[in-house]
Amino acid sequence: MPDEQTRGLSVYGVAAMVFGVVGVAAAVLATMIWSGHRSAVAERVHQTEVLQAAADWTGLLINLNSDTAAQNLQQLRDGTIGQLNVEFDNTVEPFTDLVAKLDSKTVGQVESVSIETLQHRPGDPPGAAEPEQPELATVASRTDTVLVVATSVSQNAGAEPTTVRWNLRLDISDVDGKLLISQLEAIR
Repeated sequence: MPDEQTRGLSVYGVAAMVFGVVGVAAAVLATMIWSGHRSAVAERVHQTEVLQAAADWTGLLINLNSDTAAQNLQQLRDGTIGQLNVEFDNTVEPFTDLVAKLDSKTVGQVESVSIETLQHRPGDPPGAAEPEQPELATVASRTDTVLVVATSVSQNAGAEPTTVRWNLRLDISDVDGKLLISQLEAIR
């Protein structure tokens, strides 16, 4: 009779161990799924912020008027880093003078923004691209490339309005949590 009782407990013991292993596996799987979901959500939030930064910066660029040119150009410069920032220093004053002289009025609108590339380096978070400017590698945690399509209508004093179509490729670099434009390229 003791053999039957031991055998019954043995079957229940094995069943309990199987259910225990299944429970642990389910908990590990649920944790992995939750962690993956949180990472995906964090990546989408970052991409949205990158797209917004590109749209905001381009909005300043395509809405230059003679009375706000100096302020807009300073905001554009403050939103850049690297070689683009140096180039702004060299062109801001002459461009501001030209806009004022022409009494230019420009109204523009960003039509679309999209992330062009998501490149990965070993150990980097998803979306991290290799910066083209080596000096940015030490300060930027990641760089995303964004395509921007916009249209502006510009009118100089005494001239007919001119429509300008903007097709831009911007590199947006994350520098200590601040998104800055590190490269600007016009696409034809």
